[in-house]
Amino acid sequence: MKQTIWLENHTLGTDFILIGLLSQSKYPTVSSSVIFIVFIVAVTGNATLILLIYCEPHLHTPMYFFISQLSLMDMMYSFIIVPKMLLDQVTGIHNILIPSCGMQMFLYLTLVGAEFFLLAAMSYDRFVAICHPLRYPILMNHRVCKFLIIGCWFLGSIDGFMITSITMTFPFCKSREIQHFFCETPALTKLSCSDTSFYKIAMYLCCFLMILIPVIVILGSYSLILLTVYRMNSVTGYKKAFSTCSSHMIVVILLYGAAAYNYMLPPSYHTAKKDMMVSVFYTIITPALNPFIYSFRNKDITGSLRKLLAVKRVTGTYGE
Repeated sequence: MKQTIWLENHTLGTDFILIGLLSQSKYPTVSSSVIFIVFIVAVTGNATLILLIYCEPHLHTPMYFFISQLSLMDMMYSFIIVPKMLLDQVTGIHNILIPSCGMQMFLYLTLVGAEFFLLAAMSYDRFVAICHPLRYPILMNHRVCKFLIIGCWFLGSIDGFMITSITMTFPFCKSREIQHFFCETPALTKLSCSDTSFYKIAMYLCCFLMILIPVIVILGSYSLILLTVYRMNSVTGYKKAFSTCSSHMIVVILLYGAAAYNYMLPPSYHTAKKDMMVSVFYTIITPALNPFIYSFRNKDITGSLRKLLAVKRVTGTYGE
């Protein structure tokens, strides 16, 4: 009898139910409106940044090439998660098919992993630019940049494929309600009726390595940058290095801090509401902040934006 019930629970369900953040909000309409505005800001800001870097020849450098890839990843973050969340709130249907859940998880984990390694590549680029300026065109040529980007996407996709393929093979014979607004791995494993303790340890070690290796590269690069700037004994050089690197460090702290909380802290520190709030921070808010972090303190970006707006204004004037 028990086996029959287990088989029915395991085989009849064809989808999950996302118990998202908006459905638990006291003011779901206001929350939905705010998230929609942040989503538009994120998409517009990152698309503008990509367009500027693509159109302006003087921005065709390794640093801006990496920034454009970061903006692309942030846009994909937003499109993978936010439209589904808002559509669920509007329609009142919070179901997600199992294949769709697996695809969302795979894309999300791929982007997270790729961004981890991309931030490490960006720190290495700054290290070469500041510590070895004469060799910079050789050490960071176009072929090297393409190799680093392909490596970031490849390692991220391996992480996504491994975790997703294992997670989605678990028998989900408990409740079909995922206490999250998207198919995140820790929330999904709680629904499994099999022993996932070994898998959780393996995932912890995997996430630890995925964070540790880039962090070592980032800390090593910036330690050498600080040492080089200190030896320069130049206020101008210090200001330039600080301006270049500070925006990158802000993004690093935001992403790695949120990831460490979600995947490395013990279960006693987690609640469904806390996990969702942290996920909102690095999947919705951070993609909207990154274009401003990289543009407001960057004269090249702001100058290119003014130039583009001036060209459009002149074109519009002649068109009239």
